[in-house]
Parts: sequence; structure tokens; C-alpha cells
Amino acid sequence: MLSLISKFSTCVFLFLCTQAVDSPKPPSEDVSSKRDLKEDELNTDGLYFAEFYDYIYRGHFEHVELAKDSQIFLMIYSKYLRTFGAACPTNLPDNKVEIMDLICVREEVTTENGMEVSRVCVEYEAVGSGIFADPEMYQTQLQMEKEHAMNIFSTTLEEMTNPNSIGNSLDKVHQAKGLVGDMNVFFNLNPCNASALERFATNLRSFASGRAPERLETISKYQQMKKDGGPTGPQDFKRLLDELVADQARTWAFNRYEKGSISGVRVQGNDNQGRPTAIQADYKFSGFMGNSQGWARVIFKNGLPDCIVFYDFPDNCKTPNSSIVASYANGDYQMK
Repeated sequence: MLSLISKFSTCVFLFLCTQAVDSPKPPSEDVSSKRDLKEDELNTDGLYFAEFYDYIYRGHFEHVELAKDSQIFLMIYSKYLRTFGAACPTNLPDNKVEIMDLICVREEVTTENGMEVSRVCVEYEAVGSGIFADPEMYQTQLQMEKEHAMNIFSTTLEEMTNPNSIGNSLDKVHQAKGLVGDMNVFFNLNPCNASALERFATNLRSFASGRAPERLETISKYQQMKKDGGPTGPQDFKRLLDELVADQARTWAFNRYEKGSISGVRVQGNDNQGRPTAIQADYKFSGFMGNSQGWARVIFKNGLPDCIVFYDFPDNCKTPNSSIVASYANGDYQMK
């Protein structure tokens, strides 16, 4: 079992690295010259990591839940750097540097009884990717990669011995797919010459380096909604759960959610304002075994969706889409 988890964790780690280094697809339009307007707000609406991006942009590091030494943060940082380089080449400084790809040039293959049981790369070669970056931003990425490489064995061991290792590993695959979706539209939402992007990049590097941010005093709408709490009164929980599950399903590796299949919605508790503390419902999906049914439970905090748990990994808490949560906080799901 431990060997199986080890191989699975290795595959997930390689998947994350691939997502971090693949050449991104630039937006459908030439956004580097699309508009001259300098926007002073970062648009994160609908993005998988919307709340994270907004906190980084505002310099509100105290609300960021991702650790700067996590694989997910490194993945976000490197994917953003590459996507900016591909989508906004004319906005790079004159002293830009080329981002390098590590290509495997020699593998070590282990066989047992004539059958291959493992294949490990033992020698890499750095080749130019054709994508360029700000030298200081790229240097920070290289430093993070160096630190991750030094800690890879202890990190892998910790993941292998975690009782929820498979669920956590699948979570990383979901997050990687969510990030790819974000970067496909990020520079359509935010033009390359927007002043908000300059602040975002500066604070992203400051967060990675452990430095103080350039801080905006205006509160994030995501923090404001958590402070105000969720709405009271009758809400369309079936539609809420359908949209929350459908959003999660965008990043599922294997199964496919049947949109609109939410049924049997049950409120499992209420707080002192009559708002739900947990809601559970059934849903339908298709997978390896054909059409199936599962359940999803949404746990609320201060009247807002805070955690989604699915039947197949009941100990694995998934973060709801912050844009959907913001709409719910705004009363958009109130029963007419």
C-alpha cells in the first residue's frame, strides 16, 4: 500500500511540475496592446484562486491561507510568470531573461522478472523555453525551486504517511487544473498594461520572499463577506449546491458531474440566526463504473459555505469557489 501511495504521489508531483512549466496558451486576442486604460483594480471574478489573487494584490498577506513554501504556491507563481511572458511580451523589461525548461536526458529503469517496475529520470538538461520573464521575478522562482528540491524527500515521506494521502494528492490535481483554467482567462480579465498587475506581481514576489507588501487599505470583498456573514431567510440551496458541485467538477480528474442532478437537499443544523451550519444532498455523475450517485456536504461558517466534502473522500475538505460564495453573501440565492 505504501508503495502504491508513493508512486501515486510521485505522479501527482510530476503532474504539478508539468502544469507549472508547460508553455501556456496565450489569450485569443492580443491583450498586450488591447487597451491603454490603466486599471487600478485586479479582476478575479470567477477564478478558481480568486480570493488568493485578491489578497496578494491588496497586500493582505495575513488572510492568505496558502503557505509560501507549498507546492501549490510555487505552481501558481511559476504558471503566472510563464503566462505573463507568453501573453504580455511587450510589457517585459529590457533586461528580461529566458525561462528554462528541465528536459530529462537519461532515465534509470528498474525491472523485475523482465518487466519494468519503475522509471526515474537521473539526469536533466536545461533548455530555453522561448518565454521570457522579469529577471528578479524569475530569480525568486529559481530560489523557491531550489528550496523545494532540498525538501522533496521529507515532503514526500510526510505525504505518504498521511492517512488521507490519496485525497490530498487528488486535491493537488484539482488545484492544478483550476490554475490552468485561471491562467487561460487571467489576462483577458486584466490587460497587460494594467497598473493592478504591477502591484500584483510586486506583492507576489514579496510574499514568496517573506518581505512586507505594498498594502492597500481598502478591504477585500472576500474578507468583507466573511465579516458580514451569510444571509438569513429562505435560500435556494438546491441551486447553490448545484453550482458549487459543478464548479468543483470542472477540476475532477475522472468523474463527470451531471449538471442539475442535485436532489434530497437536507439542512443538518442551524445557527442562532437560523442560517444553516451544514447541508447535504445527493448528486449524479458518470465515471469508470458508468452512471453513479454520490453525496456532497457543504459546511457553513458564519452563515457562508466554508467547506465541501464529497462521499468518496469524507475527510478531505475542499474550498468553495469564492465568487459563488460572494454571490450567496450578496443574496443572489434568496428564494423569490
